[in-house]
Amino acid sequence: MTPLRRRMTEDMQVLNLAPQTQHSYLYEVSRFARHFGKSPDLLGPAEIRTYCLYLIQDRHLSAGSITVALAAIRFLYKMTLKREWNEDAIPTHRTPSKLPVVLSQQEVGQFLGAVPNLKHRTILTTCYAAGLRVSEAVHLKPTAIDSQRMVIRVEQGKGGKDRYVMLSPRLLELLRDYWHQTHPKLWLFPGPQPDQPTSRLTVEWACREARERSGLTKPVTPHLLRHAFAVHLLESGTDLRTIQLLLGHSSLRTTVLYLRIATIKVCATASPLDALSSLPTVPLDLAPA
Repeated sequence: MTPLRRRMTEDMQVLNLAPQTQHSYLYEVSRFARHFGKSPDLLGPAEIRTYCLYLIQDRHLSAGSITVALAAIRFLYKMTLKREWNEDAIPTHRTPSKLPVVLSQQEVGQFLGAVPNLKHRTILTTCYAAGLRVSEAVHLKPTAIDSQRMVIRVEQGKGGKDRYVMLSPRLLELLRDYWHQTHPKLWLFPGPQPDQPTSRLTVEWACREARERSGLTKPVTPHLLRHAFAVHLLESGTDLRTIQLLLGHSSLRTTVLYLRIATIKVCATASPLDALSSLPTVPLDLAPA
């Protein structure tokens, strides 16, 4: 490990960045350095701008991938190298605002019914039933399930925060069936090595397989199950503040996104046209324009 890589790693640890974020940042900075064949501390704004254009024009990466790459490079220069970051010379890549696809409750049931593996079905059901990120679901321990209080304790979620989420009676029934068949010890969902949890990639692979079996045309990912959890709660009348706490969002502004995709809320709003006492009576011209 080079001194610069070690120093950047230590800076991320001091700021308590999530392990996945640390891994992504180191990977992106390493890819940036390999592109020019030089250490990043020998590169500057001109090379960063050139690299950004390379990612857009040659690699054709998505806006989200480019944003992560620039965030990693920005962290290196601002936090580790203590250099000024000129936003005018190196503008932040703008990510298009797109609404996620949301599954209906019937589609969620159809999807979960197509997961043949008990462990995978239990993990994916937990993502939907409790609104967990897949990384939170796979890092659950058996002691996190509190059937007396009917809650699940999520330890060290995004941002290093603990929180409680509801424990659905139907999920508890599934968890008990799973526990009686597997008897997990350290991790509720252990991987091939018992001292390690199941990986996110394994769950995502199982999700893709189940989506093909289910016959659904909509995309399905573990994170879309979390979106479905939030939207279905909102459509059933749960207030935004409660949904914010359940999802573990730091800001209510993040949770407000779900107002834009809760179709029942949108469709239940009457158009002002319906309030008109009468419609214009001028004869319509039906001739083609």
